[in-house]
Amino acid sequence: MKTDTANKIVAYVQQKGNVTAHALSGYLGLSPQAVFRQLARLILQNKLKKIGKPPKVFYSIDDRQAVALGVEIPSAIQKKIEDNFYLITPTGNPLSGVPAFRYWCEKQSLDVLKTAAEYSVTLKKYEAFKKDGLIDGMRKFRATFNKVYLDHLFYLDFYAIERFGKTKLGQWLLYAKQSQDRRQIFDLVDTIKPSVERLLEEYNINAVGFIPPTVKREVQLMKELDHRLGLSQPQISFVKVKTPVIVPQKTLNKLNDRIENAAASIIVNEKQVYNNILLIDDAVGSGSTLNETARKIKTQGLCRGELIGLAITGSFKGFDVVSEV
Repeated sequence: MKTDTANKIVAYVQQKGNVTAHALSGYLGLSPQAVFRQLARLILQNKLKKIGKPPKVFYSIDDRQAVALGVEIPSAIQKKIEDNFYLITPTGNPLSGVPAFRYWCEKQSLDVLKTAAEYSVTLKKYEAFKKDGLIDGMRKFRATFNKVYLDHLFYLDFYAIERFGKTKLGQWLLYAKQSQDRRQIFDLVDTIKPSVERLLEEYNINAVGFIPPTVKREVQLMKELDHRLGLSQPQISFVKVKTPVIVPQKTLNKLNDRIENAAASIIVNEKQVYNNILLIDDAVGSGSTLNETARKIKTQGLCRGELIGLAITGSFKGFDVVSEV
């Protein structure tokens, strides 16, 4: 009976698109409690998904159910996809691993098996830049700026890769910030925390600075990152200067404009001198903000040792192509 009712619910939702529990209760002739029990099971089975928050809640077919299983992807490639592929559907549903990859391929009208093999090769190209899970960004910095004020710079991943778009961390970072969803932000922080802790120990970090955001949001990633990491090191104080018109770095195309923007908008409000300092940013494009912040710290004589930069994601532009792949 339960299976029959569940099938009726799925068929009705497929027909209508978006359905409320109240509409299902009327259609099935069941109590709201009985309908909610069925809906909870179907959500756990990834057959339905819930959209919205009370009092406006709708149920629709889970995007993962729209993609047939199809051919079997080789296990080695499948693991790469499970570990690295992540997306948010246009309806706001997060998908990861093979279901996400199949969904993406169907949207692009691509052969799953062939594209999976191509994805594996592409990943290998970008993974060649990683050592112990970190990407060294100093060579790019030295090729970009006349004077580099960081002693080391690391990315946890690139923001996007060719053809396949944003990486898992890139997608996660973008939607965690845009959705203002603390749960997504917490999950993101928990993922990057081991890398941060490793750098703190490896470079004997005495103080940490979180690069302040340009765009004002109710939930700020850097503040949540600071709170969630729970670091024991003192924090470098920065002041984000308010200008008549806020100009985000990403809207500026010229490097000199980005440098000018960073130089004018960030004040290092600190008097304490430290040995080794870690600067953390969410995403690095040109790197102007990190480099200018580092310049001010060194100019003010606040760092006696090394200044290390860490970005959750960074742009691939400026890195050499690995010719053997």
